[in-house]
Amino acid sequence: MNSNDLKSKLIELLKEVNCVKFGDFTLASGKKSDYYVDIKKATTNPKVLKAVAELTAELCEEFKENGEYENLKVAGVELGSVSIATAVSLELEKDLLIVRKKAKSYGTKNKIEGELNPNDNIIVMEDVTTTGGSVLKAVEELKESGANVKAVFVIVDRLDGANELMEENNVRFIPLVEVNELKE
Repeated sequence: MNSNDLKSKLIELLKEVNCVKFGDFTLASGKKSDYYVDIKKATTNPKVLKAVAELTAELCEEFKENGEYENLKVAGVELGSVSIATAVSLELEKDLLIVRKKAKSYGTKNKIEGELNPNDNIIVMEDVTTTGGSVLKAVEELKESGANVKAVFVIVDRLDGANELMEENNVRFIPLVEVNELKE
């Protein structure tokens, strides 16, 4: 399947699991909204996870063409993006990294779990973006650890500033679906 067919399949599955709710909601960013993307409902569904992984893998083909695929790794931000990053990691057969929001207070006290080497190429998976602030923190953490963050992939972009924030910070932003495609 090509990326357009895979995207259509993902949109159909997201609608099928009814992940967009309408009403009065307060988002994680504090903003008020008349709709909510219940992405956890989607990312706990194996068909959705498989579709996300297949579409992301198709979009990662360009990394093979430009020589960035060999040392490519997949990162997810705890907790919401770990299942997504795991599915993509399995599809690509690439190592998984988990970026913690805060370092553990015990054990190794790592903020990034998994093997991260200087100059590894990383794609970061995110479930849903509004302003993009939380995923940008993960990107900055990875960069501070010596990684080359190649792109942030998000399942659903709410079209509320994440793309602009990533652009301002020289981070490639790739939404698999934009929220208006789910409201149709």
